[in-house]
Amino acid sequence: MENKWIVMLTVVVASLIGSINMSIMLIALPAIFNGIQINPLNSFQYLLWMIMGYSLLTATLLLSFGRLSDIHGRVKMFRLGFLIFTAASVLLSLTPSTGDAGALEIIAFRMIQAVGAALFMANSAAILTDVFPSNELGKALGINTVAAMSGSFIGLVLGGILAILNWRYVFLVSVPFGVIGTFLSYYKLKEVSLKSVKTKIDIWGNATFILGITLLLIGITYGLLPYGSDPMGWSNPWVIISMILGVLALISFPFVEQRVEDPMFRFDLFKIRMFRYGNLAGLLSALGRGGMMFLLIILLQGIWLPLHGYSYESTPFWAGIYILPLTIGMSIMGPISGILSDKYGSRLIATTGMVVCTITFLLLAALPYNFNYWEFGLLVFFMGVGNGIFGSPNNASIMKSVPPNERGVASGMIYTLMNTGFTVSMGLFFTVLIVGITQRFPAEMTSSLVSIGASNLAPLLNNIPATSALFSALLGYNPIGSILASLPAPAVANIPPATLSTLTGTTWFPTTFATAFMPSLQISFYVGALLTGTAAVLSALRGDKYSHENDGVKVENLEKSKGK
Repeated sequence: MENKWIVMLTVVVASLIGSINMSIMLIALPAIFNGIQINPLNSFQYLLWMIMGYSLLTATLLLSFGRLSDIHGRVKMFRLGFLIFTAASVLLSLTPSTGDAGALEIIAFRMIQAVGAALFMANSAAILTDVFPSNELGKALGINTVAAMSGSFIGLVLGGILAILNWRYVFLVSVPFGVIGTFLSYYKLKEVSLKSVKTKIDIWGNATFILGITLLLIGITYGLLPYGSDPMGWSNPWVIISMILGVLALISFPFVEQRVEDPMFRFDLFKIRMFRYGNLAGLLSALGRGGMMFLLIILLQGIWLPLHGYSYESTPFWAGIYILPLTIGMSIMGPISGILSDKYGSRLIATTGMVVCTITFLLLAALPYNFNYWEFGLLVFFMGVGNGIFGSPNNASIMKSVPPNERGVASGMIYTLMNTGFTVSMGLFFTVLIVGITQRFPAEMTSSLVSIGASNLAPLLNNIPATSALFSALLGYNPIGSILASLPAPAVANIPPATLSTLTGTTWFPTTFATAFMPSLQISFYVGALLTGTAAVLSALRGDKYSHENDGVKVENLEKSKGK
């Protein structure tokens, strides 16, 4: 095995385990909350931070770590990332406390894990670009892109399997990968990158960007939580202040970067047409893709699987199984599209991928809630195909377009925009769903209770918040059981056994929930189609096949724009 393929193996391990950990907790959350003895339906803030905190912190740090890697060496930062990630995975598997303390420990250890993941994610594409020749780079980045994109879906299945055995295994599974990656990075990778030794740390840029994106994403996260009598927290003064300050900091960020000596976010790189349109297309693709995964899981766990006889407790695992066509589609097309882009260029191939995703979103919006699985499986397969076609050619075109000593920051910029889009997407689609469900769920609940002759229960069951219904669907819980358990015993005793059996069965709540859920789901899919359709247009604007090494004029102009 040539050294470049050892590098490939090491980078793929990093991308795979990093992306697996973005989603592995999603399916395993019921087991984790049971393990630390906490009720997830009464702990939305912990639930959201466990889901979104990892991607939030990586999005915040990727850009800074990309610049640090250009200064101190990409392999050095990559190695450090694996070491931190492995140590945090061990701490997570050993979480000692229960209750609120246990939840806070998991969140804190996940944050440390995210620091390690950000270090190796910021350098993955740059390291591959350093060691692979231009005519093989698309293939190399294609394989790595498959690992990065499919890992989030593999995490769903893996989390479901491991949670059945023991919730601690959900975290322990990362340790062997971390040990292998640490060993390979320390003993097999060599530093070949051109260091920007004269570059200084951009303190003001780092502070402005980290403050801005942190406040913005925290505002989005807490905007999803109930506030007072409101089902969501967008009227919470702290959310409003956080969002405003975050937006102001991000608006000031470009002006700060234009005035510092060595900016961490190289806005002058956007003068390169392929870099500019490739990154914008990647951002919109992430905005469409990030929330899609949660939409499909809620549809499966909260509606389709219970309607087809699956118990609520088993739906998280089976949702991971039934969504596998998405991963298969990406795994097939990622390397193929990378090889084709090496030969024919990225423009047409990447644009085709986004067109496929746009059409698939529109077809998903037309599905009924009680669909035939072969139709659903085929559509999510083509969603995977579209993302697989787009990912590697897009990243390859971006990385080929920048000078060698800027690859670290370019790689960091790619994944910063991708992770930010992914996190914002979750907030965007959750908001659409919760607003729609809040408007429709009480009326649908009343109508459904009347249909089974239990209209007298409407005052009790109409108090189910939209967030409880949504997260119950996400976690595989039947909230009716939890609501009934909280009622006085005489009230429950007065419910006829046949009515009680209907309420707690696997068909009544999913059907009731579906009528409130599907209109918002369709709107979300239309939004996804708009985002990916716009990404297709931007992708087409990137220009024809282009490599930094073959364009001395643009490189010269770029160097002049930097004042060198």
